[in-house]
Amino acid sequence: MTCVLAIDIGGTKLAAALVDETGSILRSATRPTPRADVMNALAALVTEVTTGGPPPVAAGIGCAGPIDLATGTVSPVNMPSWREFPLRDEVRRLTGLPTMLAGDAQCFALGEHWLGAGQGSDTLLGIVVSTGIGGGLVINGSPLLGPTGNAGHVGHMSVDPNGERCECGGLGCVERYSSGPNLVRWAVGHGWKGEPADARTLAEDAAAGDAVALAAFERGSRALAGMIASVTAATETTRVVVGGGVSMAGKVLFEPLARALDDVAGLAFVRAVRVVPSVLGVRASLAGAAKLALDHSPSS
Repeated sequence: MTCVLAIDIGGTKLAAALVDETGSILRSATRPTPRADVMNALAALVTEVTTGGPPPVAAGIGCAGPIDLATGTVSPVNMPSWREFPLRDEVRRLTGLPTMLAGDAQCFALGEHWLGAGQGSDTLLGIVVSTGIGGGLVINGSPLLGPTGNAGHVGHMSVDPNGERCECGGLGCVERYSSGPNLVRWAVGHGWKGEPADARTLAEDAAAGDAVALAAFERGSRALAGMIASVTAATETTRVVVGGGVSMAGKVLFEPLARALDDVAGLAFVRAVRVVPSVLGVRASLAGAAKLALDHSPSS
């Protein structure tokens, strides 16, 4: 049976696996992302996973961005040792395999479409709500990557052109309202005194009925709803899968999100979109990287 090497690279964790064409993980390993010498750590991880296992026919990589598909380079915001790093060529040189690269959120969307909460959908939007907000689109079963590989950057869609200035330089970006740190920032600015002041504590306080914590999630959910309605109107998305650390808040996030989407969506096909939580969780990006490799392997 055909198998591929899947790699998921983030600011805190490196993961690799051998995955067969059914999506079963044959071998896997993880390790923390070092501050320096990331490629050496990745090489050791790949060697650990592939030694003694069935030979993979291709490799797929999901990596934090920005990325540049034209050059195969990556410049992850939270990995300062990699700036315009030639990741695709380095993995190709390391493994001798045909190698595909995409953003980690794009791989999240593709993984959920293949094996998770997006199965059976025609057009899917995957959203990762965490320290930032990432996204990816799957259109007719294929990831929409864009010319440079940065399509699906929904966290930096403007939901309020007269709104707050985002860290990216734009105005009114979803991330400025809905990411974990920005939920907390707004809540602290309005009198919330959670300890520690992080998104998990904010979600716990919202679940316990704290008025400011609840208002922070209402505000963040409305920004997410505006973005979802806009993407759905543009692409006729049929399903939205939400993952990431903030999604672990459960109904504290999903109930106000459903109310806000019901309010802001007008057209019937926009109102028909289904919003569901991730099924695969942290495994979604690795699954998407595997699917990317399988779809572009020599045997496909």
